[in-house]
Amino acid sequence: MSRVGQRPIEIPEKVKVDVRSDKIEFQGPKGKNESPLFEGIEVKLKDNVLVFKREKDDHQTASFHGLSRTLAANAVQGVTQGFSKKLEIVGVGFRAKMQKNRLELNLGYSKPVIYEIPEDIEIELENPNTIVVKGINKQRVGQEAHKIKSFRKPDSYKLKGIRYSGERLIKKERKAGVGATSV
Repeated sequence: MSRVGQRPIEIPEKVKVDVRSDKIEFQGPKGKNESPLFEGIEVKLKDNVLVFKREKDDHQTASFHGLSRTLAANAVQGVTQGFSKKLEIVGVGFRAKMQKNRLELNLGYSKPVIYEIPEDIEIELENPNTIVVKGINKQRVGQEAHKIKSFRKPDSYKLKGIRYSGERLIKKERKAGVGATSV
């Protein structure tokens, strides 16, 4: 039995829910979001509570039961509170700058990296070394944060680059025999 799929989702008063045959649409103060419905999963809305039931007990339907409930819960959280990921830029001379709908990153390359910000994503700079990626879709926020991080992944020897806030990195020792010559 899927324990995740059995839990009901409390719908806040500010959120409107429209259950269709193949998806559930949510509209709230932050925007509009949708969640897919998989085959064999039935959804009922009673007294601002979404309940997910499955028709069969096979492995695939059980997996989709928990997945559809989780995606719907993420959509509800997205239209009410939103999601955010914080990135830190570490390195001498490494910094970020905003220009309208573009993010300019100086990451030690010969030219700055220009990142065009998508319409469904919002980016804020807390300071030149801290980027906050915000949006209502959890998957899109994580995807765009990863794309920004991939411009300069953290170096395992000097730990310079872009990393998630709170990410623990393990510094490697320098390679043996480098820098010292034996005669």
